[in-house]
Amino acid sequence: MDKAVNIKKEPIGSGRHILVSGEHTFGTDAVLLADFAKAKKSDIMVDLGTGCGIIPFLMLRDGNLKSAVGVDIASAAIDIALQTAKAEGFDSFSGIVSDISKLKGKISFGDKTLVTCNPPYKAAGAGIKAQNGARLTARQETSCTLEDIVAAGSRLLKTGGRLCMCQRPERTAELICLMSKYKSEPKRLRFAAKNTGEAPWLVLIEGRKDGRPGLTVEPTLNIYKGGELSDEMKSIYGPYKEAYL
Repeated sequence: MDKAVNIKKEPIGSGRHILVSGEHTFGTDAVLLADFAKAKKSDIMVDLGTGCGIIPFLMLRDGNLKSAVGVDIASAAIDIALQTAKAEGFDSFSGIVSDISKLKGKISFGDKTLVTCNPPYKAAGAGIKAQNGARLTARQETSCTLEDIVAAGSRLLKTGGRLCMCQRPERTAELICLMSKYKSEPKRLRFAAKNTGEAPWLVLIEGRKDGRPGLTVEPTLNIYKGGELSDEMKSIYGPYKEAYL
């Protein structure tokens, strides 16, 4: 079993903390996805490629989710996520060590109301390779493809369930096509840009299982305004940002 190294506690607001390591940490994209997914108290949720578990833990911090399962191919990631869950009293969180394409027999399908994934942004072999296996898995499609993720996410969902993902804008068309192919019809899309007038660096998308065609494109989220965090971004960070003030 691989072990995470350089583990440390990081505050996520409201008096809560999460364990992270050099290999399994999180960034702004995960915080944006957790907000975009609009979790409900009744949601039965799975987070694919969960890493340190930041997405479900932000939701649980806010009192949402009936239950949450984090899935990751790295046992070290699941280990630190389970340590966080125990330390913070997130009893409804559980973890599964598995390749996303090999979940059969490890989790039930067709009964989840929310699936999230902050996937690798680069196709296998694209861009500069990361220095170690964990970072390579997080950044490039080495253990699974974007199609594997969408297919698994869709199979996990019940009719009406939501598949929420983020990705680089250049892969938007690919992602939309895959979600339609696997019957998680794209219903909501939002781009995020660093500043007003700049090209977006991230796309957030929600698909609905067995939904009818019809896509709503929401206004672009601008991270900064006048050199400072925009009011909307401050709202999204919420208690997470307050932990650092």
